[in-house]
Amino acid sequence: MKPQFDLSLYLVLDPDLCGGAQGMIDTARAAAANGATMVQLRAPNWKKRQWLETATVLKAVLAPLGVPLIINDQIDVALAMQADGVHIGQADLPPDAARRLLGAGRIIGLSASNAAQLADAPLGLIDYLGVGPVHPTGTKADASPVIGLDLFGDLMAAKPLPVVAIGGIKAGNAAPVIAAGADGVAVVSAICGQPDIPTATRALRREIDGARA
Repeated sequence: MKPQFDLSLYLVLDPDLCGGAQGMIDTARAAAANGATMVQLRAPNWKKRQWLETATVLKAVLAPLGVPLIINDQIDVALAMQADGVHIGQADLPPDAARRLLGAGRIIGLSASNAAQLADAPLGLIDYLGVGPVHPTGTKADASPVIGLDLFGDLMAAKPLPVVAIGGIKAGNAAPVIAAGADGVAVVSAICGQPDIPTATRALRREIDGARA
């Protein structure tokens, strides 16, 4: 059975901003206890063993809090430690191959940055879309061109699946993204590396919930 998931506040862990593996674990624990609803491990420069070791600890930390752990791209790692799902990009393993490997019981998210990619999303194979970057971001070197809030809103008018917005989102600009049609926001530096993780997380969650109200 596929895990239930809530895209409201989706934390993407960054090893540099968090201060390494233990910092990522501590950040994930604090964020999940204070309103984060999903956590993704993204560490593009790591070796596989470090992915596996850190992901295994993260799963143990997050599972009692009911927060799914998503692995970025590394499907072999996700299978090895039984992650709740994976997130893949347009240039990663195709969704049909990812679904064959993972089976029906895992979450699959797919990045998209324009109307064509949304229209081509394989609805029977993936569970959500990550759309952006909405604003400029410094945490992903190979990010697609910024789409801006207006175009993001146009894309949301025809979204085929639940959408988490990503790219430069932080306290103070999360509410307009929710108002534009996002089901949630994905953040990196708005939580990772913040001096007070619980306070930063709660502030974001209040803004998201307030925008919905």
